[in-house]
Amino acid sequence: MTQMPSNTSFDDTLALARDPYRYISKHCERHGTDAFQTRLLLQKVICMRGEEAAKVFYDTSRFSRVGVAPSRIAKTLFGRGGVQGMDGKAHCHRKMMFMSLLTEDKIGGLTQFARDIWNRRVLQWSRMDQVVLYRQAQEVLTEAVCQWAGVPLDPADVDRRTSELAALFDYAGNIGPKHWWARIARNRNEAWLRGIVKQIRAGTYQPPEDTAAFIVANHRDLDGNLLDAQVAAVELNNILRPTVAVSAYIVQCAHALHEHPATREKLANGSADDLWCFVQEVRRFYPFFPFAGAKVKESFEWQGYPFPTGRKVLLDLYGTNHDPRIWDRPDEFDPERFREWDGNPFTLIPQGGGDHHENHRCPGEWIAIEQMKVATDVLATRCDYEVPAQTLDIAMNRLPAIPRSHFIISNVQNKASN
Repeated sequence: MTQMPSNTSFDDTLALARDPYRYISKHCERHGTDAFQTRLLLQKVICMRGEEAAKVFYDTSRFSRVGVAPSRIAKTLFGRGGVQGMDGKAHCHRKMMFMSLLTEDKIGGLTQFARDIWNRRVLQWSRMDQVVLYRQAQEVLTEAVCQWAGVPLDPADVDRRTSELAALFDYAGNIGPKHWWARIARNRNEAWLRGIVKQIRAGTYQPPEDTAAFIVANHRDLDGNLLDAQVAAVELNNILRPTVAVSAYIVQCAHALHEHPATREKLANGSADDLWCFVQEVRRFYPFFPFAGAKVKESFEWQGYPFPTGRKVLLDLYGTNHDPRIWDRPDEFDPERFREWDGNPFTLIPQGGGDHHENHRCPGEWIAIEQMKVATDVLATRCDYEVPAQTLDIAMNRLPAIPRSHFIISNVQNKASN
């Protein structure tokens, strides 16, 4: 057994916070390895990257997710009691609830709701001086997912509920006032959804039986018990929040269209396959989640390095998506690379790796892809617009990383009216 390389600094928490997407790969390169040990929040942590690392990381016999998320993340991004912190049979059973919502037909329903809202928004934009695309995308997705999920949302409440849902992923990793606003938003959001769950169970509100609201409210655990109303609220939020978070990907799509006008022109006259390749390349190229966390169940050895029981481990998602051993010219944006991609679940891992049913790969990945396709189609074919001078560099110290300006467009022209 070989001693694992270690960073010599006392604690690397601030270094990780300054460069969350590139931290792991940078130090792997420095050590000449795919795994190294460091200290984060004063705890020993193993960081790893690459296809082979992803394969072992998503081996459920070796790693657990229970109790891995830092308290501040659990209190903002994930909530307490949700599927992300479960393992084994209980995890598989709970995840099947989500998988039942993500059939091709049901995702198609969400896609149509979103398309209709995007088309209405384009008409509104044509009467506005400027549009902040990130905020607009958040509002579109909030409206669409609530309608699809059977969650009642008054038009007057769209702005408030959008702000609450966006705070959960925009400010989850912040320190200070923004983090506390995310905590407040989580409490308000869960109170809202908890009330809906109780109304469904009491029979005072009856959404369609195939909606997320109905299915989550009536889901039973392995012992046959209904979920606690608070846990049901967390899980219903686990449908809404990740969908709204796709707004970050949508802004990245807009950024890619702007940076690569030839690609935009190709999409405007291209095929469904062209659109799919573009979206997959955005997911590979742009930063979304920087890494995923787990802890070792029982000691084992990998590549000659010891992984002791209980040790926390971070898998580099962004770095694996830019690994030159996997991707030719990884720092170039090239949708054409996906013409030949073999679909390996351990190479393209922006939302986790492995199997959607058995592992902790996000099943919302399918929703993300379809929502990105709809929004890209709208931007490339449904309207013309200008991109005024602004700060368009990607803020790599932000989670999720998006253009610093949140991508502003102006002089929007609705092609359907021309």
